[in-house]
Amino acid sequence: MPLYPLTFEPIFKSMLWGGRRLPGFLGRESPHADPIGEAWVLSDVDGNLSPVMDGSLAGKTLRDITVTYPQELFGNRVPNDGRFPLLLKFIDARQELSVQVHPDDELAVQLAGPGKRGKTEAWVILETEPETSRIYAGFRHGAHATGFREAMANKTTLATLHQFTPNPGDCVFLRAGTVHAIGANILLFEVQQTSDITYRLYDWDRVDAKTGKSRDLHIDHGLTCSNFESGPCHPVIPDRHSELPRESLVECEHFTLIRHRDEKPFSVGAMGECRAVVTVEGYGDLIWNEHTAALRPGSVILLPAMVGECEVVPRGGSISVLECGLGS
Repeated sequence: MPLYPLTFEPIFKSMLWGGRRLPGFLGRESPHADPIGEAWVLSDVDGNLSPVMDGSLAGKTLRDITVTYPQELFGNRVPNDGRFPLLLKFIDARQELSVQVHPDDELAVQLAGPGKRGKTEAWVILETEPETSRIYAGFRHGAHATGFREAMANKTTLATLHQFTPNPGDCVFLRAGTVHAIGANILLFEVQQTSDITYRLYDWDRVDAKTGKSRDLHIDHGLTCSNFESGPCHPVIPDRHSELPRESLVECEHFTLIRHRDEKPFSVGAMGECRAVVTVEGYGDLIWNEHTAALRPGSVILLPAMVGECEVVPRGGSISVLECGLGS
């Protein structure tokens, strides 16, 4: 079989709001002394192509796999543009991220150019500090573009945004057009469309220590993308499978997200479908065709369509695994 369960080397991103947790969380040495805000663990973004870590395809990138083995990787759902459609990452926010928004597919092409994708995303909260951590997601009822511009000018932006204190395990689904920000002292997992288009609307009036300047804002583009009709964005209420140790968190046209949590073995993946398995808590093994891959917090394994179903065997207690699939 040309493909097998694939693991990739993470790509660490320095961010002024980042922390120090991600290298240790992923079992890696820190590549430098700068704060690290993101670890891209599955990426087909130009200039940030995830490299395969092990097996006969070690050193090849996710783009190489997508181009060389499209049917084996995707089954009957090969993307039209030949790119892997999802970007998976972990985020460590020591400080607040900017208040920002992402375009949908149509606006991405209009504002950023041909071939660009929008960005719908979902977060799963892993760690917080209850006294300081906040999530900002969507507008409060009654917000509108004119009032939001005035709030930004008057430095009362946050008063227009819905906000709440997150708990570990919360899932937040953010359709493109939802204005949002991750607050301080939060570690989370994110699955999103393969896109890196972000329009900043407010950046907490801070200055980048390296440049001595404030970061650029993108008010006009950001307001063009902002959806003032959707209102507050609350944590997802999981759809629980009564007889199975799993719950459906998100099912949209871009991706699906399922959470498995159990002390006993369970299956992941499906024949003919491409899935990514992300361990967020606990330890175990992924068993496939008499081969074993270790699972630990932060591990990410891509299951090509031709691999099909695999078994997760927990070790030393319960394991929590997220399973990301392609959308409808």
